[in-house]
Amino acid sequence: PAGMFGEDPRKKFVLTTAGNFYGVTPSSSLADNQELNNFLDDGNEFILSFTRNNNELHLSNKECKKKVLVFFKLHPTVITEDNLHRSLLVSSMLESPITTLYQAVKQVFAPVLLQDERWRSAFDPKLASLLNELEAGLGSVVRQSGDKPSAMKGRTEDDVLGILTPSDEFQFWANLSESAEKSSLRERASYFTQQFKSIQKEYVGLDSLSMSDVVDLVEQSKDTLDDVWRQTDFQPYSELRMIRLMDIIGGSLPDIHEPKRGTKNIFYFIQICKSDSKKHCWSLYQKKYNECQNYVCLYALSQVWKRHAPHPWKGNKHCPQTLHCLAKRLNEVLTVRMVHEKLLCLLPGGKQQALSADRVFEPFSGLNPVHYNPYTEPLWRAAVVQFDRVTAPSEQEVACRLKSHIADVQDNPQQLLQVFQKHKELIRRPTISKELQSEREKLLAKLLDYNKGLKNDFESRCHGGPGEKTGPLVGRNLPEVVNKIVWVRHLLHKVEDSVRISEALLSDLSGFKSFLQFCDDLLEVLRAHEQEQFEDWSREILFGLADPKSGISNRVMELDHVDGRLKIQYSDRLVSLLKEVRQLSALGFPIPVKIQQAANTADKFYRQAVVLKQVAHFYNTIDQQMIPCQKPMMLSLALAFEQVIKSKESGSKLQITWDNPKELEVYISNLQSAAEKLSTENRKLRKWHTDFIDKVVMLMNVDLLKHQQRWKDGLQELRTGFATLEALGFSWDDMQAWRQHWNYQLYKALEHQYQTGLEALNKNLPDIHVDLIFKQSRLQFRPPFEEVRARYFREMKRFISIPNQFKGVSIQGEEVIFNIMINRNASGFLTIFSKAEDLFSRLQATQDKFKEWVMLGQVDLEKLVETHLTSVQDWERNFKALKARGKESERLPRYM
Repeated sequence: PAGMFGEDPRKKFVLTTAGNFYGVTPSSSLADNQELNNFLDDGNEFILSFTRNNNELHLSNKECKKKVLVFFKLHPTVITEDNLHRSLLVSSMLESPITTLYQAVKQVFAPVLLQDERWRSAFDPKLASLLNELEAGLGSVVRQSGDKPSAMKGRTEDDVLGILTPSDEFQFWANLSESAEKSSLRERASYFTQQFKSIQKEYVGLDSLSMSDVVDLVEQSKDTLDDVWRQTDFQPYSELRMIRLMDIIGGSLPDIHEPKRGTKNIFYFIQICKSDSKKHCWSLYQKKYNECQNYVCLYALSQVWKRHAPHPWKGNKHCPQTLHCLAKRLNEVLTVRMVHEKLLCLLPGGKQQALSADRVFEPFSGLNPVHYNPYTEPLWRAAVVQFDRVTAPSEQEVACRLKSHIADVQDNPQQLLQVFQKHKELIRRPTISKELQSEREKLLAKLLDYNKGLKNDFESRCHGGPGEKTGPLVGRNLPEVVNKIVWVRHLLHKVEDSVRISEALLSDLSGFKSFLQFCDDLLEVLRAHEQEQFEDWSREILFGLADPKSGISNRVMELDHVDGRLKIQYSDRLVSLLKEVRQLSALGFPIPVKIQQAANTADKFYRQAVVLKQVAHFYNTIDQQMIPCQKPMMLSLALAFEQVIKSKESGSKLQITWDNPKELEVYISNLQSAAEKLSTENRKLRKWHTDFIDKVVMLMNVDLLKHQQRWKDGLQELRTGFATLEALGFSWDDMQAWRQHWNYQLYKALEHQYQTGLEALNKNLPDIHVDLIFKQSRLQFRPPFEEVRARYFREMKRFISIPNQFKGVSIQGEEVIFNIMINRNASGFLTIFSKAEDLFSRLQATQDKFKEWVMLGQVDLEKLVETHLTSVQDWERNFKALKARGKESERLPRYM
């Protein structure tokens, strides 16, 4: 009553405000409260605080550490009716003044002072920086202690009241990674900080993300939370803290952006939009619904974690009811839209006017479908009822059209099911459902036959192995147990799909209960078989872990080099066990702890086993990779590699236990290092060998008779190569076999050119210029014939004796193989000497051709003239003959 607090409007304002805040009616006696009077009438009394005890209000002019509502003055003054609303400030303070101050700064003052253009321009930048630091500092305190005073000892991770956003949680671990006293706590906090980095940035800018990006973010968050929960390197993540994190992630679901403000309602707006815009708007709602469903799946992680043996979820499945209701509301929005559009599609053009957007969606005017709470629910329900009433006449007519569609495909079960699936939103409508009673009964009968077929298929195939006539179909790259379970799971999904469609469309039929009972029985049989397969597998593996001969209990990798080869005893069964555990776990089966530990151990050492297998393969095949003649050069490195292998030797076998991973890691590192050195040197030597091949092949094509210098240069390059390798540390003794190999190759090249040279030796020896001269009254050769002959045979001998001078790449004291080449090719000498004799015979014959031309020089010419030239006619005749012979002499060859 207005007169309860007298006629003092000041007291009325203060007491009424406090009563409304606490939800109680203030006692009339408070009007004369001394603390109230002091606050209103004394200009120097700044504070008046209210606390509640049961249904009574208590006033104080002092600080109070409890939950309070505080009135305080803006400046020293007596409160009057005129300055009441100008001089009084009101603030509520919760149990923690730190939290209250932090939220006031973060939610109210920082945005106003730092973001609003009017106040930001008038605010000192230094003060703005201090305000930011204050907000960050308070936030850190709140995240670390929640509502507890910072001095309180014994804080735990379950103090999460200060965590209000995903970013608060991420920052909590970032701060802890720097401030924790123990290094183990810092490492753990750093690990979680690193895990959350993949999603931290997106949550900071959540409001700016598109709907599809938000859906992707939820998927990414599920993976991150799953990784955080399942990690085993550090102390497990607190269950209470995980609940809080899932709640604030779910609570951060951004409001859907309405497509246009000021329209009658969302349905009307979308209806009058152009086709593309309409699809876009409904797409937003569909994505919003999917987003809610994804958040529900996020909470479903807790059910999966119940089966995670290293860190099982102990509480119940956690999911806020509000989220479920919001998803349900969004589904109703989509259903209303689908019903309206499908009715329009099936109605003839003349009757679509009855379903105009103005008329059909008028009941939803003023409602925002995504604003779900208990107060808006009755309004929504009333609007849906009115929508049903408006569409009922049109549904009656549409039912007749659906009957016609169903009649056309009733003989084809697959098409029949497709029609029901396509129009399920309409068939669920009570009016249409009643009209399609017989059609729905036929569908129920066909679904029953379909499930009986699945049962028969299961019973005929459940006894054999995959691929057998009495076994399931073979899956791709699936172990046997997984193949069987996936096959059963496939049948389960088919039965569940038929149950789902029947529950949605056929639940009111008389035969539905018996159909559902049949399906439940079949599902129970399938699930029992699935569980039986898993349990059989578990027993087999557990038995194998206890059996040293099974191949999966062997916790030792052995390197046995008794037979000169390395062998890695890492069982292939362990590899298949890893695959089985991963796939069965992905299918939702709780892996027994012993099996999971064995799989974890096998997985942990799988990489090392692969490396060791690679090293063993290298060691066992390195002799095939080496060039035989280079093996002595690799002996020291091979012995060093073998020494590393034998460094852990015990008896005749090397045993590496899995119980010492650090020692194993060091051992593998040493093995890899030694193997790499051996491999590197082998590659280098092979490269030298390849280069030598190219050089010798080149020499094989170099004419030995014409280009002996090129032969000398090529041979020198080979010798330089050997000298270089010696300088790199390879001894001449170790290179002996390799040198011998190249001497053999040089022998082949040299003999090829030697034989080729012998065949053409007579034609390719250096030219000897011989002049035919007339001296001392006779024809002579210059140089003399005997000198030419000696010189020619000397050149022949020089070529023939080349193998005697050729040393290859041998060093002093080593056996030379090239001198036997002369004897091996002695048969060719007869030919070249025969050709030489023929050549000198032809040279001698050349002299005979010119003898008649020098005959006058061999007689006494004066005596010959006196004897034969007695008349003028004799002189004339001889002059003519001389002139003719002179012309003939001009035609004689100058070179032969």
